[in-house]
Amino acid sequence: MTKAQQVYEQVEAKVASGQTKAEAFRALAEELGQPAKSLQGAYYQHTKKLGAGTTPRRTRKRETTPADALEGAKALLEEAIESIDAEIEQAKERADEAKAEYEAMKASATERKQAITSKLKALDS
Repeated sequence: MTKAQQVYEQVEAKVASGQTKAEAFRALAEELGQPAKSLQGAYYQHTKKLGAGTTPRRTRKRETTPADALEGAKALLEEAIESIDAEIEQAKERADEAKAEYEAMKASATERKQAITSKLKALDS
């Protein structure tokens, strides 16, 4: 049995017992005194050998037709419109936060000035 297969089986056993993969890798790394990244590499090497987790490759499109180019351009422009709306919303949030900060500073200004003034008077006496 290869190291990769051993790691694979141990991780799968831990996952079956209720741990997440991340927890399983950390626990196994502590048990074996090896880096978790090393164990992850061995695990995924074995999964590749088993053929698990592989997805069929998509076929490449040989040419771009004018209709495809037009659809792509339309999609990009629609995303730009959505992006502008998001930027406006973010700017409004920042403006609201700035206004709230301004109001809080304005409301506490007199009190803060009085505190500093009293400290100055205490230093002068």
